[in-house]
Amino acid sequence: MSYPPFVITRFLKAPRQLVWDVYSQAEHLPHWLGPKGSSMPFCDLDFRPGGTLHYSLLMPGGNMELWGMWQIREVQAPEKIVLVQHFSDAQRGVTRNPWDPNWPQFTLATTTLEEQNGGTLFRLEWQAYEASEQEQATFFAGHASMNQGWSGNLDVLEDYLALLQTP
Repeated sequence: MSYPPFVITRFLKAPRQLVWDVYSQAEHLPHWLGPKGSSMPFCDLDFRPGGTLHYSLLMPGGNMELWGMWQIREVQAPEKIVLVQHFSDAQRGVTRNPWDPNWPQFTLATTTLEEQNGGTLFRLEWQAYEASEQEQATFFAGHASMNQGWSGNLDVLEDYLALLQTP
């Protein structure tokens, strides 16, 4: 069975180049990437095709640290990023989702940034990658939760972009 990808869009009141910069430069990522209330104590980014982002997130409340990895596949500045994402550990290994063993080990994310009405239309398309039928179904079943999580994350991104544009 084929499941539709998770898609979320948001109009951001910021120039596309600025949105690109905060998505592609290590000094910006800890200010917005991750669930609302989380922090990013570790961020190592090599932003190029074949490069990676290795990061840790301290979850809200500070009692759980998660590691993640992006394997960057495609970069078309300032409009498109394609990457494979997975949970990780401090040694850059591939790990499983700590909450759900049926979550896909790998996901494929395509982010596009389109100039629109003086701002930027952010669009994320996310899908299970190299996944079993059960993993694909689990990912599809998680779309509502992902919408909630990404909506909060994009709220943080909007706040950070506004801060950067404040004279």
